[in-house]
Amino acid sequence: MGLSGISIWQLLIVLAIVVMLFGTKRLRTLGGDLGSMIKGFKNSMSSEEAKKEEEEAQKNLEQKTTTATPASDKVDQNNTKV
Repeated sequence: MGLSGISIWQLLIVLAIVVMLFGTKRLRTLGGDLGSMIKGFKNSMSSEEAKKEEEEAQKNLEQKTTTATPASDKVDQNNTKV
């Protein structure tokens, strides 16, 4: 017994029928298309994550600059508080 009651012979018969119906050339192009689709999905997910990280870094930088120099502690050229 194989996977959940399906024997290896039954899987081979199904595979032979699929090859006869579609042909090896069509199955090869289908596999290539599926591979490129998965690759594109991975690339889009990684670019989205990078975009989110960049936005978070920009927000953190803006927060640090606003909290580091409050308006009451600004000093002009004569070293007097503004």
